[in-house]
Amino acid sequence: MSRVTLTVNGRTVSGECEDRTLLVHFIREKLGLTGTHVGCDTNQCGACVIHMDGKSIKSCSLLAVQASGSNITTIEGLAANGELHPVQAAFKEHHGLQCGFCTPGMVMTAVDMISRHGGALDEKTVRAELDGNICRCTGYHNIVKAVLSANAEMHAAKQAAE
Repeated sequence: MSRVTLTVNGRTVSGECEDRTLLVHFIREKLGLTGTHVGCDTNQCGACVIHMDGKSIKSCSLLAVQASGSNITTIEGLAANGELHPVQAAFKEHHGLQCGFCTPGMVMTAVDMISRHGGALDEKTVRAELDGNICRCTGYHNIVKAVLSANAEMHAAKQAAE
């Protein structure tokens, strides 16, 4: 057994786990944050995407002990003061979800994508970067619309603040 200490959604947390425990299982089972989903356990579907030290990762591809000391943001940590994150709001507004299983991973991937590309984000880039996230319901059209809408809103807000 190993002790894992992380900062998750701004709060320092610790717990013990077997050395072979995947980060996704630690987050769900030890921390009770079930918004991060387990879809495939093989790094294929993207349902488990979180942010670690500011970058999106598939949490099924990393052991919890490897993440110890890291700063983690899960889907539960995006909303602030009861307000949805702009990407979450755009998914809602543009019907970028159906069953919702892939949605947390899609949202976390989109937040990272927007952070990296900002105003230079286009449909081709969104589709290419969502390649590692599988949705079996929507066909991606509304997901892409939601990401582009959130990108435009967040870019405009950033420019207004400058």
